Amino acid sequence: MALARTHAVALLGLTGALVEVEADISGQLPGIVLIGLPDAALSEATERVRAAAKNSGCPLTRNKLTINLSPAALPKHGSGFDLAIALACLAADDAVSAESVESVVHIGELALDGRLRPTSGMLPAVIAAARLGHTTVMVPAGNAAEAALVPGVRVIGVASLRDAAIWHGSRLEPIQVDAIQAPGDGSVDTVEPELADVIGNDDAILALQIAAAGGHHLFMVGPPGAGKTMLAARLPGLLPDLDPEASLEVSSMRSLSGRGVGRALATRPPLEAPHHTATAAAMVGGGSGRIRP
Repeated sequence: MALARTHAVALLGLTGALVEVEADISGQLPGIVLIGLPDAALSEATERVRAAAKNSGCPLTRNKLTINLSPAALPKHGSGFDLAIALACLAADDAVSAESVESVVHIGELALDGRLRPTSGMLPAVIAAARLGHTTVMVPAGNAAEAALVPGVRVIGVASLRDAAIWHGSRLEPIQVDAIQAPGDGSVDTVEPELADVIGNDDAILALQIAAAGGHHLFMVGPPGAGKTMLAARLPGLLPDLDPEASLEVSSMRSLSGRGVGRALATRPPLEAPHHTATAAAMVGGGSGRIRP
C-alpha cells in the first residue's frame, strides 16, 4: 500500500497558510477517514471526492484511506481542499504520478459529476502559495483568469477531476465538459462621479481637494441632505491609482467576499459606504467560520 501527498492553501482572512494533504492506503476495512482539524464543510469532502472520482472514471480504492491535513493544529475551512484530497488519493493508488501531484498546489471544490466549482478567495490563496515558494497552481477553469493575475505563478485551469488526472499522467481519454463559471462577470466599476458636477459648496470642495492631496482624514458633519454622501462619493476620483501592492490587496478583498475579480486587478481606490448603524466589528469583518470582510 502507498502514501502520497500534495499541497493546498488554508485562508485565515487574507492570510494564507500552506497545508500538506497526505493520503495513505492501508489493508483495513474499506472507508475514508479525514483528520487534521477540518470544519463541517471540509469533513463532507470525503463523500464529494468519492462520488466525483467515480463519475470521472477514476474511482478511489476500496481499501482504507486515511487523509491527513497538516499542520493539524491549523483550522481548515471550506471546500477548496477537494481537488487536493482527490489527487492525493489517486496518487496513493498509483492512478496518477505521485511526483507530479506533489509538485503542484491544488485549490478547488468538486461537484458530484467530477467538475470543478470556482472557489472564493482564489486570489489571496494563490498569492500565499507564491509567497511560500510554489510556482505551479492547479485551479478550476472558472478561477483561472483570477489566479493568473499573480505574477510568477504557472496557473493550470482544469474543468474537471478527469482533466486534472490526465494532466498528472493518467491514461484516461479526455472527455469534454462544460466548465462551471464563477457567478457574475467580476468586472470592476470604472465610472466615478465627477467633482465638477457639484454646484456650490465651495468650502467643502476645497476641503476635499486638500484631504486628497495631503492624504488627510476627513470628518463630514451636517444634517441629512447637506451633501455629505454626494461629496464622499466623489473623493476617490481625486485620488491617484493604487500601487501594485494595494491593488492586490483590494482585489483580494473582492475575491474573498465572493464578488469576483475578473481579468484585471482593481486599480482605482474603492468607495465603501457602510450603514451608519454598522458596528466597528461589522466594518472590520469576521464570522464564526471563515473570516470575511
